[in-house]
Amino acid sequence: MNLKVISRNTGMALLVSSLFMLFAVGISLIDGGDSALAPLLISFALTFTVGIFPFIFVRKTENITLKDGYMIIFLSWLLSFLFGMLPYALWGGPFTLANAWFESVSGFTTTGATILEDVEALPRSLLFWRSSTHFIGGLGVVVFLLLIIPSSSPVRLRLTNMELSSLSRDDYRSRANKTVSIFARVYLGLFAVAFFSYWAAGMSPFDAVNHAFSVSATGGFSTHNLSVGYFNSPLISILTIVFMTVASLHFGLIFMSFVSRSLRPLNNPVVRFFLLSLIGGSILSAFSLKMQGTVDTWGRAFLDATFHVVSYTSTSGLAISDNSNWPMLPCFILIIGGLVCGCAGSTTCGLKADRVIVLFKAIRMQIVKTLYPSSVVEVRFGRRMLRSEEMYPQVLYIALFFLLIGISSILCVIIGDPNQHAVLGSIASLSNVGPSLGSIGSFGNYNAEPNALKLVFTVDMFLGRVEIYPVFAVFASIFRQR
Repeated sequence: MNLKVISRNTGMALLVSSLFMLFAVGISLIDGGDSALAPLLISFALTFTVGIFPFIFVRKTENITLKDGYMIIFLSWLLSFLFGMLPYALWGGPFTLANAWFESVSGFTTTGATILEDVEALPRSLLFWRSSTHFIGGLGVVVFLLLIIPSSSPVRLRLTNMELSSLSRDDYRSRANKTVSIFARVYLGLFAVAFFSYWAAGMSPFDAVNHAFSVSATGGFSTHNLSVGYFNSPLISILTIVFMTVASLHFGLIFMSFVSRSLRPLNNPVVRFFLLSLIGGSILSAFSLKMQGTVDTWGRAFLDATFHVVSYTSTSGLAISDNSNWPMLPCFILIIGGLVCGCAGSTTCGLKADRVIVLFKAIRMQIVKTLYPSSVVEVRFGRRMLRSEEMYPQVLYIALFFLLIGISSILCVIIGDPNQHAVLGSIASLSNVGPSLGSIGSFGNYNAEPNALKLVFTVDMFLGRVEIYPVFAVFASIFRQR
């Protein structure tokens, strides 16, 4: 591996983080120098120094191999986690080292799980940094790097697959050197529209920025203990539902719809399956909430149900009500939604609706082949035919996903699971949903979990964010060299 290439590109990831730390310092100064000023200044100085060091002492080169690229991405995430925890750890309060690490990983992976019992106790500058980690991680530390990798590099598109699943190209075609820039433009455009919409709906500019960070990245950090419910505004809740849904769709298809001024690009099986799942889950949850007396009115039932079904399915994790007292049916729907999640080519994580469709088609194909062994079964995915070798990795990924949930749950039980959150916490972490049910539900937090469990959950968050295979590829490459 070329350590010079790796160091320069991981340094760029740290420089991006240091830039947002500097913005947070500016907010602290505007507020008259709050309690987070010194921690943020120290964190900025350390992050910037380490990030700029390779650019001063290492000569630039464009020769990036695939192994170098995998290691760049792995280390970029890891170093972002480590330096991202500095403002929390230096500020202190509830942020022990374990809690600071948990909050940092949760932020960058856009999971949105938190250890904070009182979010509003944090100074505004630290709240801004906390939401900024969503924004950085949502676009992807990798995407920031790919923007600087030469477009002629044969590695570029291969690395893009670590941020945009290979499934995301089935209904969207673009040259390799445009894929990342399109993703970035849609992401930034979604953030801008969300910010101005929230501001116009009555949020302060500070709240609007932070919540726009969350919805565009499908994260879950808010500036208030009651999340979006703090504003008690149906308009803001409906806007959030819209933005969470749009952020869950394929960014390439959104771009094509915007350019062509037509919704025709969104008329494909994956989008239809995803939207119908949201509608069906919301209706069932609303009826359950109203019929069992959890809420008083049908309007409130549909608003609460739709908001949380979309929030969990989009892996956003924002909330307008406490789901700890919900009936079993809507809770079950939230868990299923948090497993399937959004579409490939979006900022969501989890299994992805695309893979679920492929799984159903693979099951149907196998049943037909069992009944008619000599038959030739064609499997269509949108407008193209899927070969067995194309379906196999997606079905295998689903099996690996559930295997990791099982392993994570067993580890939590062995370590000690006093709150009985082994399975729910593992699912919420690996899917990057964040909140789950009970005391770690929509208004809950992970502060009561043992430190060892928090460590397991952060590993799940990382694996879920980069879609498992790249991390395994890095370790396989290291051990093969040895």
